[in-house]
Amino acid sequence: MPHTYEYPRAALTVDCVVFGFDAGALKVLLIERALEPFKGRWALPGGFVRVDETLEAAARRELVEETGLRDVFLEQLYTFGALGRDPRERVVSVAHYALVKLSDHQAKAATDAAEAEWFAVAELPSLAFDHAEIVAVTLVRLQGKLRYQPIGFELLPPKFTLSELQHLYEAILETPLDKRNFRKKVLDLGLLVPLDETRMAGRHRPAQLFRFDADKYETLRLRGFNFEL
Repeated sequence: MPHTYEYPRAALTVDCVVFGFDAGALKVLLIERALEPFKGRWALPGGFVRVDETLEAAARRELVEETGLRDVFLEQLYTFGALGRDPRERVVSVAHYALVKLSDHQAKAATDAAEAEWFAVAELPSLAFDHAEIVAVTLVRLQGKLRYQPIGFELLPPKFTLSELQHLYEAILETPLDKRNFRKKVLDLGLLVPLDETRMAGRHRPAQLFRFDADKYETLRLRGFNFEL
């Protein structure tokens, strides 16, 4: 005979903070809720976890259903379980964050989302539930992880200039970086492959393009290498 619990259980959801990088700004993908509660308010993509799926599977399913995004870098972040965080019932949410190359993915609203739109982190609208707190916690995690793992390359196109890489770091860390020191540290790591290609940047002379050597990083990481800037 199967065992049943005698006490009520909280509902379980997932919420996804999806970061992108464009025009020198770090951006977050939001959906406009088409259903109550908070109908018409902007929120993070997410939803309830089904009893037959893992947390990651639920997060990836919700991303596809609400934004059309699939096959993205995704990592579990933190659990949010404050009382009253959802007016419907007792809900605990496991937050995840995703990193997206905007050139590779086109977001589109679906299911209970009326719209899906990218917003600069510095200019977010008022968010539903406790999603402003979730974004803030996720940004701190991203800033910390960026200093010791090369996750920033998940936000850049396959070919990029050193200036674009520096602008990415400055946008995430929310602080200016010394150009000479940054380039020296990045190049000394030996993880950037210089290409015989350049890109025009305004009126400046053409800038050399690079690509990230993921295979080399993985080989070095297994030997104990630490990506540190």
